[in-house]
Amino acid sequence: MRLQLDLQYFAGEKTEKATPKKREDERKKGRVAKSSDVNTALLLLGSFIVLFAFGGFVKDHMESLYFTTFTKYVHMELDINTSQIILIDVLKSFAYIVFPVMLVAIIVSVAANLLQVGFLFTTEPLKFDLKKIDPIKGAKRIFSVRALVELLKSLLKITLIGATTFLIIWIYKDDMMMLAMKEPENAVQFFGQVTIVMGVAATILLLFLAVLDYMYQKYDFEKNIRMSKQDIKDEHKNIEGDPLIKSKLREKQRQAAMSRMMSEVPKADVVITNPTHYAIALKYDEAVVSVPYVVAKGTDDVAQKIKEIAKEHDIMMVENRPLARALYDEVEINDVIPEQFYKMVAEILAFVFQQENRMSK
Repeated sequence: MRLQLDLQYFAGEKTEKATPKKREDERKKGRVAKSSDVNTALLLLGSFIVLFAFGGFVKDHMESLYFTTFTKYVHMELDINTSQIILIDVLKSFAYIVFPVMLVAIIVSVAANLLQVGFLFTTEPLKFDLKKIDPIKGAKRIFSVRALVELLKSLLKITLIGATTFLIIWIYKDDMMMLAMKEPENAVQFFGQVTIVMGVAATILLLFLAVLDYMYQKYDFEKNIRMSKQDIKDEHKNIEGDPLIKSKLREKQRQAAMSRMMSEVPKADVVITNPTHYAIALKYDEAVVSVPYVVAKGTDDVAQKIKEIAKEHDIMMVENRPLARALYDEVEINDVIPEQFYKMVAEILAFVFQQENRMSK
């Protein structure tokens, strides 16, 4: 027993890689392969590096703020002027403390996005779309494979980062037990060092997970923008134009060119024929050009049409098989004849003009 399958049933299956135009259209809509974990990991790494490099700077300004608060501000009488002075001083101190971290955070955030998707500016995702608030599609997104992957990814991050943090605390447990014996300044410094170690270790782990997540996001993006063979055909039609329409346009252009050519036949001085398969209409006008030129040519049905028009307008036809074929092959419409045909064409035109003079007398 044979099972026959119609391959057209599989025409809509999206198995083909996206074309450059499809990728560009998706990019204009803001749909690109991007992992938010890469941004988060690089941002955390940059922030901890800044804290490590400028920790002393931040510490000095915080100590200065505390010292000023408990030695100067507490003794000031509160009124509008003193309140403004205190507020401005505190805001300046916080600005000095936060500025290095904020500056690096902005630079790293921009760099992380440029690293993943390059420069991209689009307002398409900001447009209002009712599909985004469709409860059915929302439920599908919640219970989709992608949502499950995101859940597993979040659980994996929490587990690994939690284990890494616990391991670092376990390594420094003996030092922590001895903090009661240390000066407050040394205790704060110790906690700062441990925090930076935990932050850098967690960030490196996040970077590793972010690379894996970016690979998954890229795979998922490529899968979602796949196209069917019919999609590619439709896109090609939209770019190049429908072949049927193009053929009709070419046919209309050919007919228009044919009509223009036939309108020039009554102006010819002579039509050289094969006699049945070729017809070449020549014109000699010294006011235009000093050499005879072709005003119309054709084979078979077109040749017969040229001869009919020539006969209707009393244009003389001269049979010369070799010359007709040679002129048809080598000379285009509105082009002058080559030098090798001067003598033969001159003899034919002389004969034509002589016959016309006799008939006019």
